[in-house]
Amino acid sequence: MSTSDPQTQKPEPALVQCLQRAGLLRPDDPVDFQRLVGGVSSDIWKVSTPDRVFCVKRALAQLRVAADWQAPVERNQYEVAWFEIVHQILPDVAPRILYHDPSAMLCAMEYLDPEGHRLWKRELQQGRADPAEAGAVGLRLGRIHAATAGRPEVAARFPRSDIFRAIRLEPYLEAAAARHPALRHQLQSLSHRTDATRIAMIHGDVSPKNILLGPNGPVFLDAECACIGDPAFDIAFCLNHLLLKCLWNPAAREGYFTCFQRMADQYLAQVAWEPPKRLEARAASLLPGLFLGRVDGKSPVEYLQEESQRNRVRRCARRLLITPPSRLHAVLSAWQEELSS
Repeated sequence: MSTSDPQTQKPEPALVQCLQRAGLLRPDDPVDFQRLVGGVSSDIWKVSTPDRVFCVKRALAQLRVAADWQAPVERNQYEVAWFEIVHQILPDVAPRILYHDPSAMLCAMEYLDPEGHRLWKRELQQGRADPAEAGAVGLRLGRIHAATAGRPEVAARFPRSDIFRAIRLEPYLEAAAARHPALRHQLQSLSHRTDATRIAMIHGDVSPKNILLGPNGPVFLDAECACIGDPAFDIAFCLNHLLLKCLWNPAAREGYFTCFQRMADQYLAQVAWEPPKRLEARAASLLPGLFLGRVDGKSPVEYLQEESQRNRVRRCARRLLITPPSRLHAVLSAWQEELSS
């Protein structure tokens, strides 16, 4: 589900046959396939027929990044599970699944028109940092975690945890540990703690590039990393992007700072499955590891091109990893101090 400019191509025949078996395509109907670009983990197509427009997504075994990064294609079925469960909790928060083929590891879902669904990453890039939108993201994410925490029937949909480790913990925290031997203990400890904490259904890739701002509020996309895990990972992963955006568009820093605080506050207000301060402490200590992982992991953010920018991230992350914070505002304050120096 990308909002990038499409490239017109044709998918492999097996994908077309799968959609025909599902009744989404009729053999004699005219159909237009457009590959949507921008993702690294899946092939995504916009499919237009006389009756409907929808998306098809098929997981890739080898991700499109410079590093050797492979991941089980079975993650497609857990993405579908996340969407379906979220629809029962908050129907407007994720695309509706139309069809899933577990043998082909592909799914079809509703297409959300970019005319009515703005990509949050693009809004932030252009300096439109609206605290109300950030707060709505935190609120909805917190409600999803609250509704799935400690529910055995939800956990049964996510029997595997190795996929999350393969596509989140190893490429970010553990890859950064390999680049920074002096921080290896701290980063590996964060990875092991996160891997062992299984409380609620998490998305695993809550990023502005995966959030659309629709007419009814934020919509979450790309839940390929979904599993039963630590909800602190989701909120830390998203807050991390608000910090990094300060180097992308320095003129909008104050807006990003306010968005950070509003998202954190709205999210923590939903935490009822454990003491909020305990979850906040995990998120705050994890955040500098993710911060460093987006510079020296396997999937560095594309918009930090200058070494001076990356060094700012490294300095701030190093200090916070050595002396872990327990409050999210402490992470924000440390980053504000780095940027003012």
